[in-house]
Amino acid sequence: MSREDRPGEKRQVRLITLSNGTLNVISKTEVSGKEKSKLFPQDIGMIVNDFLIENFSEIVDYNFTAEVEEQFDEIAEGNIKWTGMLHSFYTPFHKTVEKTLEKKDRKTGVRILGNHPDTGEPVTVRMGRFGPVAQIGNLDNGNKPRFASLTRNQLLETITLEEALDLFRLPRSLGAHEGDEIVVGTGKFGPYVRYKNRFFSLKRGVDDPYSLTFERAVEIIREKNENDKKKVIRDFGDILVLNGKYGPYIARDKQNYRLPKGTDTEKLTREDCVKIIEKSDKTRKST
Repeated sequence: MSREDRPGEKRQVRLITLSNGTLNVISKTEVSGKEKSKLFPQDIGMIVNDFLIENFSEIVDYNFTAEVEEQFDEIAEGNIKWTGMLHSFYTPFHKTVEKTLEKKDRKTGVRILGNHPDTGEPVTVRMGRFGPVAQIGNLDNGNKPRFASLTRNQLLETITLEEALDLFRLPRSLGAHEGDEIVVGTGKFGPYVRYKNRFFSLKRGVDDPYSLTFERAVEIIREKNENDKKKVIRDFGDILVLNGKYGPYIARDKQNYRLPKGTDTEKLTREDCVKIIEKSDKTRKST
């Protein structure tokens, strides 16, 4: 599976059909790795399933469900007592739970992908504390292992060695712009460009952090700065009048304040803003 065709990725496909001697072309959006009326397990689901099979094989067995349903029917017909049925189930089940709790090892779904082509270090993937991660190296050789989070559309079961190594290419420097370095990377909220301690999100489906050029990064920074300037209607230093999703508003000390209906933002002074803020604060305290 290529980088452009991972589970969950949307792509445009063309369907060509022949009807009565006429070719018809239809454009359709396809989601890779998904099929109608089917569920596909994610990493954590696979790990939980392996854990249950290893420790509670009798419970997850299909025959167990069938037997329980038969016993429920017998209880409904008055042939057996429900207390006896539950006792016969929970007595051995409780022992299984206690035995499982004694185990200190935690399932992480570790999968060995191979070795780093340059250093020879082992490359693995597993479930970490904050989600699935790739790892280069281990503590056995005395070096500190390196970690990188898998992307949203990558799975422990299907990721390849090449794709895992790609994760360690980020963050990468694209060079300096006006005296400050531009760095492209990926984080909790997706791929980004970092410049002058500010973060600029990459456009989903348009920009690839692994192939992003210096010129494109500068363009993203410039577009964001221009949009931010358009957002500011009035700048009084500690008080800003901004354009928001639901109309203009006042912002001060990380607090937002609604403008009275009919307010002319072009004529708004700092004193007007202070009065609106004070009135809003009084209203909040009284409620």
